Amino acid sequence: MNIFWQELRFNRRTTIIWMVAFAFGIFSYMSLYTAFSHDVSQSMKLLQGFPPVVRAVLGIRIESFFTVLGFFGYMLTYLWLIGSIQAMNLGTGILSKEISGKTADFLLSKPISRFKVLTSKLAAALVIIIATNIVFVTASYFSAEVFKTKDFDVTVFALTCLTMLFIQLFFLSLGFLISVLVPKIKSVLAYSLPIVFGFFIIGMLDSVIGAENARYLTPFKYFDVGYIALHSAYEWRFLLTEALVVIVCVVVTYIIFTRRDIQAPV
Repeated sequence: MNIFWQELRFNRRTTIIWMVAFAFGIFSYMSLYTAFSHDVSQSMKLLQGFPPVVRAVLGIRIESFFTVLGFFGYMLTYLWLIGSIQAMNLGTGILSKEISGKTADFLLSKPISRFKVLTSKLAAALVIIIATNIVFVTASYFSAEVFKTKDFDVTVFALTCLTMLFIQLFFLSLGFLISVLVPKIKSVLAYSLPIVFGFFIIGMLDSVIGAENARYLTPFKYFDVGYIALHSAYEWRFLLTEALVVIVCVVVTYIIFTRRDIQAPV
């Protein structure tokens, strides 16, 4: 049995649904840009009528909102949320289903090491995430070209799009860790939704409070679209923070999975 290809086949339909949802969501969001950019003065008056706290929570930057990059950066916050749920579901479910379905003992009875089992599943999850991001970047660029009112910096746009991959890797690795920490996961959504929305709410609160150190608490604040647009680069301290979290989660997952006792089905 080739675990890698088996996982890709098993998750094929779900992945396609996520890809279609991303493409549809991106085009739906970006189509609104035409309405806002058609009459900038009226749209600006409307946004200025919102209290600063509301604008901060919603991620609206008036100074850049009426550009393709600024509008895309605004909607990216909510696309991150969708992508995080996908990655969290995938990371939590791709391994926990063996334990909750009581098939792990059968799988491990084959002439294959636990290390290879976990590596195959992780590789399949990474392929799914990368494939999703290819669709995401393609749909984002195409929609930006369709609805733009003037040319935009492609490098900055590409760096902005790639933040989705980094966010998803964070939640994928966290989901992997949770799948081995929690003995029996009956519902993946019961864990993924509260965790993802918890981090998202922390990010919204940080937008209001403005505490710089609080940004380390949630991946939704690791990538500031305004900073990327200004410097054409990421903030290295947060990029390194994410890398550290991902590495720790993956390493701990390997340690626990290769050492834990797997209960046989009763």
